[in-house]
Amino acid sequence: MPEGDTVFRTAQRLDDALTGRILTGCDIRVPRFATVDVSGERVDGVVARGKHLLIRVGWASIHSHLKMDGSWRIVSAQRPVPTWDHRVRAILMTEESVALGINLGVLNVVERAREGDVVGHLGPDLLGPDWDSAVAVERLIVRSEDPLSVVLLDQRVMAGIGNVYCNELCFLAGVLPTTPVKNLADPERLVAHAHTLLQANKNDYHRTTTGDRRPGRELWVYGRHGKPCRRCGTPIARDQSSPRVAYWCPSCQR
Repeated sequence: MPEGDTVFRTAQRLDDALTGRILTGCDIRVPRFATVDVSGERVDGVVARGKHLLIRVGWASIHSHLKMDGSWRIVSAQRPVPTWDHRVRAILMTEESVALGINLGVLNVVERAREGDVVGHLGPDLLGPDWDSAVAVERLIVRSEDPLSVVLLDQRVMAGIGNVYCNELCFLAGVLPTTPVKNLADPERLVAHAHTLLQANKNDYHRTTTGDRRPGRELWVYGRHGKPCRRCGTPIARDQSSPRVAYWCPSCQR
């Protein structure tokens, strides 16, 4: 599932291609919204809210969530556009370019004034102007009995963390993903790490949590099952029994 930094960059690409331009075509391929047509309206902006995207055009906000396999692709309007592809769920056309929403996990249209209906439940956005570390810490520690990994992935606590950052943050905190939040030594530090990591990666496709962008050295534990821990050399462990795959160092994390 894409992390908040991926969605942030997707919003930037869409904003560059669409904002300020008039839609010459609009095709929402979801039965409930198939009759929605905002052709002729100007796109006012595209914003990311955690892992959610809002394309604001005319009276509408076209809301999408990428889930596991979704993406938005920008293609030139001067070239053939694969509108026949069954994976395409949304087509937004301007004279210069076409935005294709592909395999979108969620796609709906709401009135601009009702955006809160689809994103109002989210916690502070790690990459948004509303970021509030104090609120994030408060929402974290109130879940004191719950496993840290479960709480970090709850977008109501803070918006933007996916499985990669979840595993990496547990490593940086020195605790197992299953550790209850109440056992965290420094919740404020964990939240600060989350904010720092997403901010550092929001404009770079080569994500790193180690600070080393060389191939194979970008992450501490995620995707490194059986490989030596970068700190102590212990083989990284993995648990695939839960809906989210967990990675950790048996020595560095307790």
